[in-house]
Amino acid sequence: MPADALRIATWNVNSIRTRVGRVVDWLQRGDVDVLAMQETKCSDDQFPTMPFLEAGYEVVHCGFNQWNGVAIASRVGLEDVQVGFDGQPSWSKDGVDAKAEARALAATCAGVQVWSLYIPNGRTLDDPHYQYKLEWLAALRNTADSWLQRDPAAQIALVGDWNIAPTDEDVWDISVFENSTHVSAAERTAFDAFAATRFTDVVRPFTPGPGVYTYWDYTQLAFQKRRGMRIDFILGSPAFAERVVHGEIVKDERRPGKKGDPAPSDHAPVLVDLQR
Repeated sequence: MPADALRIATWNVNSIRTRVGRVVDWLQRGDVDVLAMQETKCSDDQFPTMPFLEAGYEVVHCGFNQWNGVAIASRVGLEDVQVGFDGQPSWSKDGVDAKAEARALAATCAGVQVWSLYIPNGRTLDDPHYQYKLEWLAALRNTADSWLQRDPAAQIALVGDWNIAPTDEDVWDISVFENSTHVSAAERTAFDAFAATRFTDVVRPFTPGPGVYTYWDYTQLAFQKRRGMRIDFILGSPAFAERVVHGEIVKDERRPGKKGDPAPSDHAPVLVDLQR
């Protein structure tokens, strides 16, 4: 990484308490300034803050139980922390605040507003959770558009696990996903709609082509057989995008560790370097 760069990454860690050692180790090896995490799967009082502090990172976390959970770790400051975004839908029909779902968390780090996002899965095409997913994406798009309407020069990064593979080449075999979520026309349209609000995928230009994935299931040796999906993204506002000088999917962090080590997350980190 260039000495004058700012490195921002996102990683679905799939249980931070299980993998905190791996995560903090990579933060230091990877010279990462800001890391957005998803699926921390713990409450705020269970989050393992101390290893991050010992490594020089401040942490903010939003989690309530063993589901979902989002966090941001930064060694360049954490300001203006926000839990949830305006208009964020809630899955609960019992009046539970959408923020309690722990799917969206923001902080300003070195002048960049970083949103750690864990977009709903959708489950199946005929499940009510699928409509909830589309509503969630539409609400995020509308709110993000309003941010740029107010300040076109705002530096904003929408990062995380989007649970969408935007093109056929973003899955290992599109025929396997016929009539499935993640690749449906409505989900892809919802993802593409962010480009109309001027948020663009800033990593793909540096990682083009088929077979470039960010997620591999644990079953049936999916990683070893290269059966993956590209579902983790960094979408940047125009002012953010123009600063990007490098993008990368750190596939090696998905590889199994030494015997006895905790299993890796089923996702790989995704990062960008920004010119300061």
